[in-house]
Amino acid sequence: MIRLKNICKSYQLGEVKVEVLKNVNLHVKPHEFVSILGPSGSGKSTLMNIIGCLDVPDSGDYILDGNYVDDCTDNELSDIRGKKIGFIFQQFNLLSDLTAYENVEMPLLYRKIPKSERRERTLKTLEQVGLKDRMDHKPSQLSGGQQQRVAIARVLAAEPSIILADEPTGNLDSTSGNEIMEIIKGLWRQGNTIVLITHDINVANQAQRKVYVRDGRLSSKGEA
Repeated sequence: MIRLKNICKSYQLGEVKVEVLKNVNLHVKPHEFVSILGPSGSGKSTLMNIIGCLDVPDSGDYILDGNYVDDCTDNELSDIRGKKIGFIFQQFNLLSDLTAYENVEMPLLYRKIPKSERRERTLKTLEQVGLKDRMDHKPSQLSGGQQQRVAIARVLAAEPSIILADEPTGNLDSTSGNEIMEIIKGLWRQGNTIVLITHDINVANQAQRKVYVRDGRLSSKGEA
């Protein structure tokens, strides 16, 4: 499903060129749950952005579902994101003036999903994350854990084949964080492909497989 071959990425900071990813190779199979573990500044978020088609590599190949995507146009990348990839971020990215229901429904409106189907998907996913009884609440009326559940429901309603989670428990207390991880593991058991970015070994250990990134290089061993 996801295959990265010799991916390199650098950024120009003034007169200095900073290499962020160095010949990264990664293969994620369909329905696999992989965690990418690394400290701040290791390159893991840049790696997630490339996997999620939010950024493109300087060199190397990114093959998604058998198709090369590193030469896609911005519109083509946007189309891939909309149809295949769902994002769960550390920041919940909910619209404060919308209810939980409206936040989940919003991406479906943009995709011009018919009203009856939007409602069915929205109610189903809110129930799936245990928030059907909070669907009329706005983010300010929800706890951090509940807000993250709304964000997850929003992802599920779009029915992506790949879910990318970037520090999904980073802004939560331990109890809420454990609840979110149980939801994510449940999604994997239901057949979703999940790539989770984290600096927390306890979170990473809950994945089916973990890889390490340090100084822009990927390894299956902790001393990457």
